[in-house]
Order: sequence, then C-alpha cells, then structure tokens
Amino acid sequence: MIFARYPTYHFYSSLYIILYYASSKKSTILQIIELFYKFMEEIKMPRDFGPPPPHEFRQRRDRERPKGMKAFFKHSINQIKGFTSRLFYIISLVWEAAPAVLFLMAFFCLVDGVMPVIGAYISKELLNGIADLIGKNELSEDVFTVLRPIMFILLLKFIHLFAKRVLDRLNAGVTAIAGELVVNHIKLKIINKSKTVDMSSFDSPEFYEKLENANREAGMRPIGILAATFNVISAAISIISFIVVLATLSPWASVIVIITALPGAVVNYVYRNRNFRYMRRHSKDRREMSYYSGLMVNKDQAKEVKILGLADTFIEKYKSAYKRYFAGLKKLILKENVLRVLVSLLSTLASCLLFTYVAYDVVFNDGMIGDYSLYTGALNSVATYVTTLVTATATIYEGTLFIDNMIEFMKEETKIVSILDEPITPKRGVAHKIEFKNVSFAYPGTDRKVLDNINLTFNSGEKIVLVGLNGAGKTTLIKLITRLYDPTEGVIYLDSRDIREYDPKALYDMFGIIFQDFGKYAVTASENIEFGDVSVPKERSLVESAARAGDADEFIEALPRGYDTPLTRIFEEDGIELSGGQWQKLSVARAFYKESDILILDEPTAALDALAEQEIFDQFAELSKGKISIFVSHRLSSAVTADKIVVLKYGQVAELGTHTELMEKRGDYHLLFSTQAHRYTTGIEQ
Repeated sequence: MIFARYPTYHFYSSLYIILYYASSKKSTILQIIELFYKFMEEIKMPRDFGPPPPHEFRQRRDRERPKGMKAFFKHSINQIKGFTSRLFYIISLVWEAAPAVLFLMAFFCLVDGVMPVIGAYISKELLNGIADLIGKNELSEDVFTVLRPIMFILLLKFIHLFAKRVLDRLNAGVTAIAGELVVNHIKLKIINKSKTVDMSSFDSPEFYEKLENANREAGMRPIGILAATFNVISAAISIISFIVVLATLSPWASVIVIITALPGAVVNYVYRNRNFRYMRRHSKDRREMSYYSGLMVNKDQAKEVKILGLADTFIEKYKSAYKRYFAGLKKLILKENVLRVLVSLLSTLASCLLFTYVAYDVVFNDGMIGDYSLYTGALNSVATYVTTLVTATATIYEGTLFIDNMIEFMKEETKIVSILDEPITPKRGVAHKIEFKNVSFAYPGTDRKVLDNINLTFNSGEKIVLVGLNGAGKTTLIKLITRLYDPTEGVIYLDSRDIREYDPKALYDMFGIIFQDFGKYAVTASENIEFGDVSVPKERSLVESAARAGDADEFIEALPRGYDTPLTRIFEEDGIELSGGQWQKLSVARAFYKESDILILDEPTAALDALAEQEIFDQFAELSKGKISIFVSHRLSSAVTADKIVVLKYGQVAELGTHTELMEKRGDYHLLFSTQAHRYTTGIEQ
C-alpha cells in the first residue's frame, strides 16, 4: 500500500513512512531519523544514501502526492488513459506498416500462452506412467508392450517441444521482419513530417530535442513495445491456465504467488517512471554527447579539429557530459537492483513454503510423483509468468512514455500556411511586384528586431542589390521574401495581395535561389543541378545549359565520368571532392536550372575569383531579364550596374538608390564602396 500510494519515493522513504504510521511515538522516530543523518554526515556517506531528512520528506510528500482520494483516482485514471492511448498509437503504427504481420504475432501469442500448460500435463502423465510401471513391477514382461503407453507420451512430448521451438523461431522471424518494416515506416513518417515543419521551428532548442528524441525512438522501441504487449497477453493466458490447475490443489496457492509478485510490480513501475523522467531531465547532456562525438567524426570539421588541436578539448567535453548523465543513472540502477533482491527473497520464501505444502499433500493424500511435478511446475510457472507479465508491463509503460517524444514531434504545428481556406496560386511568367509595408521581424524566442519597419518595392526587370555589414539583416530579408518566415509586424505583398494568401508550395516554385550555406549533395554532378527543379523531366541538355550558365561546364566535363561522376566519398569510393569554388559554381547552375520568376542569389560568389565572379554576373544579368532579381554580395563591384541598391544598417533601410545616386550622397554606401576600391587600388600600386 505504501509503495502504491507513494510510487515516486525510493525504498528508504517508504521504510520511513511505514515506521511513521506504525508507531504511536512519532517524535521519537523523527529523532531516530535525524540521528541517522548525523551519523551519515560523520562517516561521509553520500547525501542521498538514506531516507530524506524529515523536513525534506514532508515537502516532497506534499508536492508529489495527489491531494485527497478523489485527486488520486483522477490522477490514476489519467495515467491509465495516457498509457492506453499511447499503446493504441503504437499498434496503429504497426498496423499501417504491416497488418498481416500483426495478425501473425497475435496468433503466435495465443498459441504460446497455452503451450506451457500442455507441456506440464504431458510431463505429469509421463512421470506417473513411469512411476506406475515401477510400482507394478511389470518390467519383466514384453518390453514393447509395457513401454507402449510411455512411448506414446514421449512422442507427444517430442511433438510439443518441436512445435514450441518452431513457433518460437517463426515468432522471432516475424517480429524481426515487423521491426524492420515498422522502423522504416516511422522513419518515413518523421521525414514526411520534417518537410512540413516551419523554418522557425529549427531555431528552437525545444524543437531540436523533439526531433532528436523522435529519431532515437524510431528505432526498435515501437516493435519492442508491441512484442512486450503480446508477451503480457501470452503470460496472462498461461497464468489463467495454471491457476485452473492449482485450484484443484488449493484456491489460495495462486493468490499467494500473485501477492508475493506485487512488490516486484511496484518496483518495476516506480523505476520505469523514474528512468523516463531522468532521461528527460538529462536530454541536454545526451545532446551534448551526441554533438561532441559528431564533431570528432565529421569530415567538414576534421581539418579544423586537427590543425587547432581541438580533439582533446572535445573529448573532455564529451566525458564531462557523460559524467553528468551517468552519475544519477548509476544510482537509479543500483537502488532498483537492491530492491529487486529484497523482492526476490520474499517470492522465493513463499515458493519454498508452497512446495512444502504440495509435498505434504501428495504424500498424505495418495498423490503421485506426476502430481507433485504438475503442481510445483504450476507454482513455478505462475511465479515466472507473473514476473514476465510485470516486467513486460513495466517495459510497455516505460516505452510508451518515451513514445511521447515521437507523438509530440508529429504534433508539431505548421504555421506557414495560407490564411485563406482556398489558397491563391501565383501567376507564372508575368511581371511581378513585391512590396514591404512597415515590416519588422524578430526570430522566435527573442525580442531583438533583426528587421525594423522596412518599406520597399521590387519590380520585375529590376536588378536589386542588398548591401550591408554582417548582421545587417540581408539574409533575413531574403527569408521573408521567400516566406520561410512570416513578419512579426507589417505585411509583405506579392502583386498587391498579402503573400500569406498564396499557397506556400506554389509560392516556393516561383523562386530560383542560392543561399550562403547552399547544399552539397552526395549524388552525381548532374543530380546536383537537377535538384534545382525536381518537377522538370530529366534531360541532359537542360543540365548542360544550366552548367554553362553557372560556369560549371568545364570542370564537370573534366571529371572522370563527366556529369555522372559521384560527388563526395560518403557513399562511393571513387567519388570526387570538389573545391569550394566548384561547389559554388554548381549551386549557381542549380539556381539557373529552374525556370523561375524571381531570382535570388545570396552571396553566390564568395568562393570565386574575380574573373569567375564577373562571368556569373554577366550570366545572371542575361537570365534575369524581365524578372525580379535580388543579389546579396559583399563585393560592391556587383552593385555598380544595379537598378536599385538597398543599404541595410542595424535592420533598417539606411539608403536606397542607384550606384550614382548613393555615391553622390556620400553616406554609408559611399564609405563601403570607397573602402573596397581603395583596398584594390592600394594593392595594385604596391
């Protein structure tokens, strides 16, 4: 009762409660507890070795215990509802992935439940038959005639054992197949969910925790929970079967065995719950461990880690995170196993007493050796299957708690949707206009405005260059134009309609874009370009045309297998590692591959030399005729021919105009341009 009422307290806390309620001299017991703590401090024992001090116990009890019987029952019902809903969610996942496999597992479960009691009766008849032969002294007669009944029973025993092993193997095979199917199904669900998640979610540590947890729990846990569920059903069938057998001996025998198994059930429940809460509390430590171990094996960081000698630093950080994570986990494991030993002692004592009773009943009530085997086997089986049932239930309970991680991720809401019930599809191949009206933006979780009261208009046929120091808000402006984020304040209009009225997917199709941190995909050179528009039928001529536009054709044709050359060595041993400039040209080709209405290049030439950059600019000017083209670059030579230059400073539009107009103003743009020009001319003079 104490364990059931206070399931979150460790064993010593429960012992304290028992003593507290069992004694009428409460103050004396409190004094004993206080003396115990003084003794612990004197011998330098860990602070959490024994029960909590009385005042801490009272605080914890008041904080964690449901207030009143009504609250307790409500809490229990909510726990059961949550457990049941999570379990049915898992079953639905398996049903979606492999319905036939689910039926097979259910069939094996039912058969497995009745096999033990059948085996027990066969063993009983075998022993009784042998004892009967010995008792009648019929061994001197014809051996075949005498042993025929025994041989028949032995044949049944063989069939039973063989059938059980075959069924076990089939069950294991079906479970393994189901596991692979379910893992793949869940991975696909997570991937499909990820493609609908807003960019703003990726700025949240909470989201990353959900994503990591979902990926981690997408392993074998769901199928493990389902297998444990069938184990519970199978164990329950076996328990009921053996209870029927034991009822012929004594109706109390089964009751005693089950009662002695209850403390084990409580320990399982308590520590599965604690383990889950511990994992949740230390998820940050586990993410740190994953992060630092990842840095050590990541190819992109390998050069810097080696040159700067960061390996030992990262290893120490990994060890530190692991130490924090493992310290409390070790205590949990030790406490749980100490309690399990005590519980095992209780159940073993009960079993010995019941065996003695069975022996007495067989001897003094003209029983046979087979009866003793049947009843003791039944007692052992009930104890074993109750333990199996309890352990499996605890596994299911713990597993369903962890499945919450995946459920939470799958419930992540998409906010970048059309504000209309019937979204508008933007017109393609026509002139467009983008307007910013009083637009401000702060990234989720922060109050600092990255953009503040922006008012701009971009028209088709204009080449717009965004200029500003790092952190001025240039890339953020691009993210708002492409509706990866929505403004915190103000409205963005596309063709005089609120951009939020359009279907997001149709809106994305309008843009040809290169981001600063463009993708470097471990596929062929051709596929890297084709990813610019996966809706276009694959034609090599289109790929080659885009490669020429991006000045990538020469180096691609020089590769061992040309456009079919695999890039990077992640999957292929003969893969080619490109230089930074080559990757950048490939990304530009990817942007040019798409027939877009709006072209956006965010620092596309940072890794290119001046000649290559000029070629890209010329191609960009040619391909963007009649379109809105937005260019972000720190090299201001690209701004000289721009129709409109937007100078951003501290998230605001500091200046707006052509190169000539802004140079005449002698403001921020003049300073930036003159500084770069002076650096180049100084270099030439030197």
